[in-house]
Amino acid sequence: MDRIKSNHLFVGIFFILVSSLGFALMSLFVKLAGTDIPSIQAVLFRNSVSMIVSIGMVLYYKKGFTYLKSNHKYLLVRSALGTVGMVLFFYSISRIPLADANMINKLSSFFLIGFSAVFLRESVKLYQVIAIIIAFLGTILVFRPTFEVDLISYFAALVAAMFAGAAYTMLRFLRDKVVYYKIVLYFSTFSVVVLAPFVLLNYVPMTSMQLLYLILAGTFATVGQFGITLAYRFAQASDISIYNYSNVVFASILAFFFIGEVIKPLSLLGYLIIFSASYYMFVINKRKGI
Repeated sequence: MDRIKSNHLFVGIFFILVSSLGFALMSLFVKLAGTDIPSIQAVLFRNSVSMIVSIGMVLYYKKGFTYLKSNHKYLLVRSALGTVGMVLFFYSISRIPLADANMINKLSSFFLIGFSAVFLRESVKLYQVIAIIIAFLGTILVFRPTFEVDLISYFAALVAAMFAGAAYTMLRFLRDKVVYYKIVLYFSTFSVVVLAPFVLLNYVPMTSMQLLYLILAGTFATVGQFGITLAYRFAQASDISIYNYSNVVFASILAFFFIGEVIKPLSLLGYLIIFSASYYMFVINKRKGI
């Protein structure tokens, strides 16, 4: 029994690392597409790929394309929050260092605690409050108080994390009600339908390389999305969630080798503080078996 559990843990860690690499590669290709491509256009291409893949999965598993009427409002809220969050995240990716954007996005797990307390009536523990305070102190360092950065883009990343945390709150509510690939299908279809008119009215012509970058971004985002779903099927969140921070490591390495970005010392200190806050929660949750 222990050996089976150990094997499942190993598989869970493997898939969460695959997911982290997938999302890091997505970030890289969005960055390489350039700032002249509007973020809503980049999100449209990214989610078009996810929509096609999720349609294939629904057909493969023969689950049908209908949803329970009682779940529609929650799926709509999740999709709207996720779409806004993704547009803001893509905007920040194209304008600030990849590692900074990805680390700030990890604050979504702290926003999740607050939103779960408000909307799911989950109690907030003292250690979670301490971790949230520590994490946001770290965020100030990532923003770099010397104001040498594009604050609008950094705030966009922060608000993106907030919207992601709210979307994940809806996902927690829906996880036992709707199979994961049908949630992905609903979200990706919603965002494509909502964003398409804006993209058509304000379409920016792309080079063949930019088109390729956005297709690759969508492909690796899909790898990341399904990788993290598989990870949590094999292992408990309390055992593997900390490995999700490997995304920032992957993003830093990719950014250094492909676009020459180097992490600023203050940002690095901020990363360590945010990671410490997450590790603090990880250890306590592990002890409590959460």
